[in-house]
Amino acid sequence: MKIYTFLLAAFLILNFNSYPDIINVPEDQPSIQLGIDAAEEGDTVVVAPGTYYENIFFRGKNIVLTSRYYETGDLNFIASTIINGSQPADEDTASCILVINGEDSTAIIQGFTITGGKGTAWKDEHSSGTYREGGGIFTAFSSPVIQNNIIINNEAVDKLGLASAGGGAIRCGDGNPKILNNIIKDNKGRYGAGIVLNWCGAAVKNNIITGNTGGRDYGGGGIWMNKSNGLSRIIENNTIVYNHSNSDGGGILLYTNTTATLRNNIVFNNSASARAQISLRSGASASVSYCDIEGGWNGEGNIDADPLMDTSSCMLNIELSPCIDAGSPDTIYNDPEDPANQGLAEFPSLGNTRSDMGAFGGPGRDLFPEIITSVKSVSVSTIPDQFHIYQNYPNPFNPSTKIKFDISEPGFTSLKVFDVLGLQITELVNSYLQAGSYEIDFNASGIPSGVYFYKLSLKNYSETKKMLLLR
Repeated sequence: MKIYTFLLAAFLILNFNSYPDIINVPEDQPSIQLGIDAAEEGDTVVVAPGTYYENIFFRGKNIVLTSRYYETGDLNFIASTIINGSQPADEDTASCILVINGEDSTAIIQGFTITGGKGTAWKDEHSSGTYREGGGIFTAFSSPVIQNNIIINNEAVDKLGLASAGGGAIRCGDGNPKILNNIIKDNKGRYGAGIVLNWCGAAVKNNIITGNTGGRDYGGGGIWMNKSNGLSRIIENNTIVYNHSNSDGGGILLYTNTTATLRNNIVFNNSASARAQISLRSGASASVSYCDIEGGWNGEGNIDADPLMDTSSCMLNIELSPCIDAGSPDTIYNDPEDPANQGLAEFPSLGNTRSDMGAFGGPGRDLFPEIITSVKSVSVSTIPDQFHIYQNYPNPFNPSTKIKFDISEPGFTSLKVFDVLGLQITELVNSYLQAGSYEIDFNASGIPSGVYFYKLSLKNYSETKKMLLLR
C-alpha cells in the first residue's frame, strides 16, 4: 500500500509539473526577455500594458508571447502593449523580435504594437551576401504564428558594409510562418518594405498592409517574395494599399523564378516606378484569382474597380464597394455567418456570406485596432454604462477643439460635423470601436465662423450637440 501511495504521489507531481505555466510581465519577471528565459516549452508569457524597450529572442522555445489581448479580445491591449526595439545593445541585432532557432507553429507572437526596430545583420544562407533584415520581426529556420499585432514604423535600410537591407516590418526565411490579422504600416526597407519571404513557405492572410515604402534595391513596397523552397505560399484576403517602391512592385513583387497563390486580395493605390501593383521578375509566376487589382490582371474573378473603402480604417463602404461578396464563391472561403441573421455575413464582413475581398473577408477575418484613425482612447479599463457625447472644449473655439464621447458597447461608430443648413462638413470617426471613452481633435481651419453641429451615431443611438467657431 505504501509503495502504491508513493507511486501515485510521484505520478501526480510529474503530471502537475508538466502543465503549462503562465508567466506575467512585469509581475513575475521584470522584462519580456526574462519572462521568455524563465519559460519552458508550451508556457505562455503574458505582458501587461506599457512600453518595453527590448530586443527579444525566443531562444528556440515554442511558447505563446501575448499581451492581455488573449483574455477577452480587447483591441485596446494591442495598441497599449508596445515592444520598442529602438535601444538595442548591439546595432547589428536591432530587430524587435528574433525567432531563429527552429521554433514551430506553436510559437506565437500576438497582441502587441511592435515598433522602432532597425533590423539584424544576417549572412544569407543562399548567397554570399550579408543583409540587414527584419526591422520588426526576424525569423529564420522557424515557422511561428504572427497574429493580431500592429507592426508600425520599423525599418531595415542601413546597408553600410552590407549587400542590402529589407523586410522593414517582417523578414521570414527558411521556414513556413503564418502571418495573420496584422496591421503592417509605415515601415521602410530597401526591398520588401512591409514583408520579405525568402526561401520559405508562408500563409499571409487578412492583413492590412499599407504605407510601407522603399524598394530602391530589389523592389517591393508591400510584400517581396523570393523562392519558396518547395513549400506553398498563400497570399489571401489581404488589403494591400498605398505602399510605394522606388523600383518596381509597389504592392507585391515576386522575385526571379518565384511562385505564389493570390486570392481574395485588394491590391490598389500602390505606386512604383514600374508595375506598381504586382511585379513578376524573370521566371516568376502567380496564380491570381478573385482579387481587385488596379489596372487589372488576368485570372478568374479578378476585377479592376475602386474598392471604395475608408482610407483610414480600410473598411469597405457598406453600400457601394464592389469588393463585397466578390471573393471566391467556394464555400471554404465564406465569411462567418451572423448568428442573428441567417445568410448574412457577421460584421466586420459585409453583405452575404460569400467572401468579401480584402482583410475583412473570409473565414479568418477579425477586427483591427483603431490606430489608423485620429480618435484616441481615453480609458481602457473603465467601460461606460451609457452612450454619451460631451460638450466640446473649448467652446467657443478657434480653430481647434476636443470632442469626447462614451460608448457602452462595441459597434460601428460615426461622428460627423454639420453646418446650420445640415450640410456635412467632415466625418471625424467612421470606424468600429470597442466600448470605452474616446477623444478626438476637430480642427476647423479653412471654414468660416459660425454655429456647427456634431452628431455621434452607433446602432440605434444618436446624439447631437452644438458648438461655436469664433475667429
